[in-house]
Amino acid sequence: MADVRFDHVRKVYGKQAATIPDLSLHIRDGEFMVLVGPSGCGKSTTLRMIAGLEEATDGHIFIGERRVNDVAPRDRDIAMVFQNYALYPHMNVRENMAFGLKLRKLPAAEIDARVGEAAELLEIGALLDRKPKELSGGQRQRVALGRAIVRKPTVFLFDEPLSNLDAKLRVQMRTEIKKLHARLGTTMVYVTHDQVEAMTMGDRITVMKDGIIHQVDTPMALYDTPADTFVAGFIGTPAMNMLPATLRGAELHVPGTDACLPLPTEVRDRLHATDEGAYTLGLRPEHLMASPQSTNGAVLHTRHDISEMLGHEMYLHCTVGPHRITARSAGSSAPAIGDIVSFQVDMQRAIIFETHSGRALYGT
Repeated sequence: MADVRFDHVRKVYGKQAATIPDLSLHIRDGEFMVLVGPSGCGKSTTLRMIAGLEEATDGHIFIGERRVNDVAPRDRDIAMVFQNYALYPHMNVRENMAFGLKLRKLPAAEIDARVGEAAELLEIGALLDRKPKELSGGQRQRVALGRAIVRKPTVFLFDEPLSNLDAKLRVQMRTEIKKLHARLGTTMVYVTHDQVEAMTMGDRITVMKDGIIHQVDTPMALYDTPADTFVAGFIGTPAMNMLPATLRGAELHVPGTDACLPLPTEVRDRLHATDEGAYTLGLRPEHLMASPQSTNGAVLHTRHDISEMLGHEMYLHCTVGPHRITARSAGSSAPAIGDIVSFQVDMQRAIIFETHSGRALYGT
């Protein structure tokens, strides 16, 4: 096993602006690290630079103690699982899994032992004599995983491996990959644009945009204490509600509404210290509690537009002045469209951002 380090890595294609302007990141030995962000954020380029499929323009990349910038992909001791499985159609499962080992000229007995071990781990022993066309999407993905496992690499790389599967199978396969990580204990780097996948799989998550890392942290830390408005809006389903706000004494006022939300003392003191004129108030849907009779304290009076029933919970989509918000409700009956719904706001859990920089304000 080994850690992976990027030391001020820059990636430029031709004369274009830098895809990755300055990347420094430490992926710990044995860690399951997820790289997540919107399309074009640089996450796949980062993964491909670890693999050696892309060359860093500047900076240093280390796998373990070895600098690998000039090391060929086949000599980096990594294994990569792609989105499209990349199985050879004329070979059966056994041959697909063994192919890379044969190229390395390993003894036949060792190849058979490794293939058998991986097949047992992935529960595909009964499929070894089948061709890829005889397999389901989930089975093909297991074979692709098996082909990587038999190499016994120091680092596994996953490039959106579940995006071709249906929703139910994606849930099953991400569970299987996490179980695999627990058994092997090998460093894994996983790229996805799906923040739910990232939240459920990663030991830590690297959130990227435009080639820049916005935050690296555990899933719950990203959810509870996002570094800025981008992370706050990207992590969490439904997304965090973002409302413009100005400070009026001990309260936050939401322009275009009659909402004046009292601030906890420590928060009020922090905002006065920043001397900012405009803020963004971030509220998770669960921080809004329906309270139809409420008139005191931190309250938002809204108009109900539509609701989404998910069985165990319901999301209420409402408008407050010109702004839209989403609230989570445990109730089983929804207000009528157009009804006025009042929400008690949990200001202790609210997150306040500087509007200009997008930076979250924590501490003193």
